[in-house]
Amino acid sequence: MADPTVSLYRPLLLADGVHASAARTPDKTALRCGDAELTYGQLDRRVRRVTSRALAALSLEPGDRVAILAPNCLEYPEIMLGLSDAGAIVATLNPRANARELQDACDNCGARVLFAHASLSAVVDAAQFATVEHIVLIGADGERGYDAWREQPQPWQQKSGAVATGIPAIAETQPFTLVYSSGTTGKPKGILISHRSRVLTFHAMAMEYGCYGPDDRFLSLAPMAHGAGLAFTMATLYFGGYVELVGKFEPAAVVEKLAREPFTGIFMVPTHFQAIFALPVDFLTRHRRSATTLRAIISNAAALPEALKEKIVDFWGEGLLHETYGSTEAGIVTNIRPADQLRKIQSVGRPFAATLVRLLDDDGNDVPVGEIGELYSRSSFLFDGYWNNPQDTAACVRDGWVTAGDLARCDADGYYYIVDRKKDMVISGGINIFPREIEEVLHRHPAVQEAAVIGVPDEHWGERLRAFVVLAPGHSSGAVAISEADLIEYCKQSLSGYKVPRELRLIAALPRNVGGKVLKKELRALV
Repeated sequence: MADPTVSLYRPLLLADGVHASAARTPDKTALRCGDAELTYGQLDRRVRRVTSRALAALSLEPGDRVAILAPNCLEYPEIMLGLSDAGAIVATLNPRANARELQDACDNCGARVLFAHASLSAVVDAAQFATVEHIVLIGADGERGYDAWREQPQPWQQKSGAVATGIPAIAETQPFTLVYSSGTTGKPKGILISHRSRVLTFHAMAMEYGCYGPDDRFLSLAPMAHGAGLAFTMATLYFGGYVELVGKFEPAAVVEKLAREPFTGIFMVPTHFQAIFALPVDFLTRHRRSATTLRAIISNAAALPEALKEKIVDFWGEGLLHETYGSTEAGIVTNIRPADQLRKIQSVGRPFAATLVRLLDDDGNDVPVGEIGELYSRSSFLFDGYWNNPQDTAACVRDGWVTAGDLARCDADGYYYIVDRKKDMVISGGINIFPREIEEVLHRHPAVQEAAVIGVPDEHWGERLRAFVVLAPGHSSGAVAISEADLIEYCKQSLSGYKVPRELRLIAALPRNVGGKVLKKELRALV
């Protein structure tokens, strides 16, 4: 007889979506990377094996930290999900990290175990860890290899062949991941995210974007080591859809894949779009409006310049592009929907589902409509603070509201516009200058592929503007060559004198983090 006293409450846990999909459609393809793929039944079995091995072989306890250092690969989701079911907190590390950065991150969070891709073994071997007890290599053969580790029988299986099914009770408020920030303004910080925060985010994403159902197919380009890349991939698996992980981004291959295969959703950052529109004109002409099954193109990580946004809408069509604004700390904060992309072209949209937004002055007062203030948000998608860093946590949290340090304004229709990073604002001769305005002007020039503007010390003015520009293909030499002086003159046509860069440098590429954000601190370090 059923026990009526058993609670009907079920916590929101990251891996539960995959477990449910495996029970419902075990033979359906869940995940593909390169030539390898897994059905939901296979993925679920692997997830459970990781959980079992983590508890028995690694003796992990809820709250223990485990690090993963890998590019996008077939094993990444199962490791994340399996460890989350074991109650571990998984630190997702930048696969481009050097040995010192890897060592610092693992030491900072006290990681007991490191899962690393075999292609990065030289970096791992060069690091000297203070807390790491076990290293498992993804894609390696032998005892150190991940496949051998995952499939090794547990002690109690030697005779019976049984598989452990018991997992620790996990609260939905418990963190499952520790995302190390991109470090655009300083040393990276570990950002704690709970099961509840991300699962609720998945539900809001499914409602807003319309490409996260069980019949949807999502193409995932962003690294899973990045907060957005992790969320946009895991949301697909949570709802039983199909996701293809791309290990190496090749712009022409992505365009052709979208034209050839029935994908319904894709997430890209501005650098992906820039690379696509740098392809030969005849190739782009042949593939214009060719992705006929797409329902949503989602962009995040950095602002889309107006000129680039217009190209996206023209190439793929209206009714597809969503540009979201947010941060790992706050989750998705606003979204500009397809219908408003060109009507409110500079806007990042209205607040995301179940999200409140405020613009505050330095004294904590709400600013009037149209005025600039620091953007704060409150929702169920927020982080749980920085790992062992109460000082920085307090600096970005005000009475339960979280900020990423961005300045914004709101129009009379409730649409928000990011003005700039508060820390990037330049004060020259006592006047506040927002570099993003100058960057928008430079992006309108047909010879400019990318631009970034910073302030540098000036004895007379306090700070002066310096611009860095990456030219579009074909404009660095010959009859259509563009010089620094040409671009400064172009700025003078659209900007007040004090906003025109005093210096402009042409460079091969802008420094960016794994999430695609420009690292202005590295530009400031250039002589």
